[in-house]
Amino acid sequence: MDLLRFATAGSVDDGKSTMIGRLLFDSKTIFEDQLEAVERTSRAMGVDFTNLALLTDGLRAEREQGITIDVAYRYFATPKRKFIIADTPGHTQYTRNMVTGASTADLAIVLVDARKGMVEQSRRHAFVVTLLRVPHLVVAVNKMDLVDYAQDVYEEIRSEFAAFASKLNVPDLTVIPIAALHGDNVVTRSDRMPWYDGPSLLHHLENVHIASDRNMTDVRFPVQYVVRPQSSEYHDYRGYAGTVAGGVLKPGDEVVVLPSGLETRIASIETEDGPVDEAFPPMAVTVRLEDDLDVSRGDMICRPHNAAAARQDLDAMVCWMSDDPLVPGRKLAIKHTTRSARAVLKDLRYRLDVNTLHRDESAERLALNDIGRIHLRTTVPLFVDDYRRNRATGGFILVDEATNDTVGAGMVMGAD
Repeated sequence: MDLLRFATAGSVDDGKSTMIGRLLFDSKTIFEDQLEAVERTSRAMGVDFTNLALLTDGLRAEREQGITIDVAYRYFATPKRKFIIADTPGHTQYTRNMVTGASTADLAIVLVDARKGMVEQSRRHAFVVTLLRVPHLVVAVNKMDLVDYAQDVYEEIRSEFAAFASKLNVPDLTVIPIAALHGDNVVTRSDRMPWYDGPSLLHHLENVHIASDRNMTDVRFPVQYVVRPQSSEYHDYRGYAGTVAGGVLKPGDEVVVLPSGLETRIASIETEDGPVDEAFPPMAVTVRLEDDLDVSRGDMICRPHNAAAARQDLDAMVCWMSDDPLVPGRKLAIKHTTRSARAVLKDLRYRLDVNTLHRDESAERLALNDIGRIHLRTTVPLFVDDYRRNRATGGFILVDEATNDTVGAGMVMGAD
């Protein structure tokens, strides 16, 4: 079975946590003690139904306020596929949390309240999802029970969202009407909406094609750890462990090691379960080379005639995640794949208004949750690809050197 990572997004009180709770409950993937705890908490809150949103809203502040604050991860599986869910917050001030949850997702679900239609946060989150190059977008028109399952309400929202999505790069858009509180079209098709002839939400999640979303052309293997066993039995063993970020690796392939530029061949590829004939994203493997080269953490193994660009000047989009604003001249640490360096912000090109998509080129700083285009200069070259081509080698994080806090998430633009 393959694995699908998906994130939920949308405005406050659109029902994200309830939808995930219903998905887990109706697919029979929660334990009895979990359900009993949720029922007990629901009674303590004074409601006469089982509040399935409590399955993901685990923080005390979340339950007291009835909102999602932190990113909650949940895991479940069906006979067809394994899933990792990232339930992200809807409040504007928690946009950084939403970026964190969606950054590794294969699919994003943006919920829209059928009574309210598209609101500012719906547009904001749809834009952030496309900025992060999440390949598949599902718009779940929730709370259809509160508009009497009216088809015209659904069609109006679908048309409005399609018009907004036409301004963005959305490779795959699906719109599904649901009522998460009652389970309509979440796990099974609902007979309350006979006018809808599409799949249920779970059916779509089980069958959406994700195998071709990863870059299988450009070989990228960032070295994370050099394996040198100390026992006499393996005294000649030298392996390079890491996660394949792109392309397909096979024993006998010609490769080049960056930054040295030295060329060799792959001797073998090994996993925890033994040798394999090939490795591809996102497999974690150990690669052995035919020649003894000086290879260390932060180096990258590529094809000789298709190597990543070694760059110290980066043009990137960044989502700023700190209360301390980002201004030109600020020095930061940067982490890209397994390579770390120091960087300085040379220029702030513009700040982006995610609601109107307007570029404010007069902006002098990026505040908390702002998104903008920047020019960074790093102390050592980074081996990057355009984020549109490879999310693993095109993404990076910025770290405050004084506090060691992650303060920004960036996407390389125009590396080609």
